[in-house]
Amino acid sequence: MKLSDYAKKAGVTYKTAWRWWKAGALKGYQLPSGTIIIEAADSPVVGGDIACIYARVSSYENQDNLQQQAERLTQYAIARGYMIQNVVKEVGSGLDDNRKNLLSILNDNAYTVLVVEHEHRLTRFGANYIKVLFQGQGKRVEIVNQVEDNKEELKTDFEAVITSFCSRIYGIKAKLKAEKLIAELKE
Repeated sequence: MKLSDYAKKAGVTYKTAWRWWKAGALKGYQLPSGTIIIEAADSPVVGGDIACIYARVSSYENQDNLQQQAERLTQYAIARGYMIQNVVKEVGSGLDDNRKNLLSILNDNAYTVLVVEHEHRLTRFGANYIKVLFQGQGKRVEIVNQVEDNKEELKTDFEAVITSFCSRIYGIKAKLKAEKLIAELKE
């Protein structure tokens, strides 16, 4: 079957299936025209779990750590025999529940295991909700390092919580002031 048909059957993108073929995980051949033919006997999940790697740091100052984190997780996934579907890197607070890259991988069904270095790299609070959600989808979260060690990032996230709450309070006061000013102008 053509690689594009195989990708549809496996429930993955063409790009993922192509990476599998290039890595030698799928048996097949390429026609002179460039079309890749996959032997139909191959199952959609080749050699075990399909991994999505998620690396995150809280600020742009730590971008070197972001790349190193992604490389460590990639090596870990390879050592575990996982087929790597995607490596996602993100800069943002663990408290931010609107991280674009995280939301996109939470909606992606092309992997079976999400690999993260520390639980707080995924989220500061509510990681158990994500784990339960994944169980219902037949996926799991795999935390590589269970040890809590980055107090500096926790301090940064705490400051973000305080800043967020203060801006909400001052935002409400500003709104009330504006409403009061408008009411006075109408009188």
